[in-house]
Amino acid sequence: MPRPLIPERRERILKTASALILERGFDAASVQAIAERVGIAKGAVYREFASKDAILDALLQASMARMTERSRALLGERPGLSEAYRVGIEVLLDEPLMVAAFLDDAGVLGSYAGTVRDGRYRERMLEAVRWIAELQERGDLDAAVDAEALGLALSSTTLGLLTAAQHLGPLSREQLGAAIAAMAALVARLETGPASA
Repeated sequence: MPRPLIPERRERILKTASALILERGFDAASVQAIAERVGIAKGAVYREFASKDAILDALLQASMARMTERSRALLGERPGLSEAYRVGIEVLLDEPLMVAAFLDDAGVLGSYAGTVRDGRYRERMLEAVRWIAELQERGDLDAAVDAEALGLALSSTTLGLLTAAQHLGPLSREQLGAAIAAMAALVARLETGPASA
């Protein structure tokens, strides 16, 4: 007789995987360990997720979705670029997995970070470029700055912060927040519209 399905199995797997990844790092958090903590067979995890990478991908996508939703709620209709950075600090620091990804020089994301080749980072950069161009068109950001170059610089800064702890040594929450605040201050100098007032 097959085991009964556990209610909200997918959510329980994700919650457990998040805890294990935060405790051990991605590379040391096995599908078997996740299954054991949830109290299900390893095969049941694979019914929900094709791989361990897919579990982490789902966790990161959920974190990004929560951050985006919360940012939109806090920013309102026409936020400026520096305000988006300031709110970004707040929402980022409320997401434990995202904070760990930025702060952990031991590699909470482990080998996963180097395997992402699906174009998501490029798409996020292109979204930033579109938003920068929109800010320029409505007169809220200095139009003399090339939107594509600024989008690339800001995106590269974010990606650089993701690997800073690995190359520069451990970072604290305060240092991460201060680095993002410094970016907010830099982009504020480019603002020309009501958001700069």
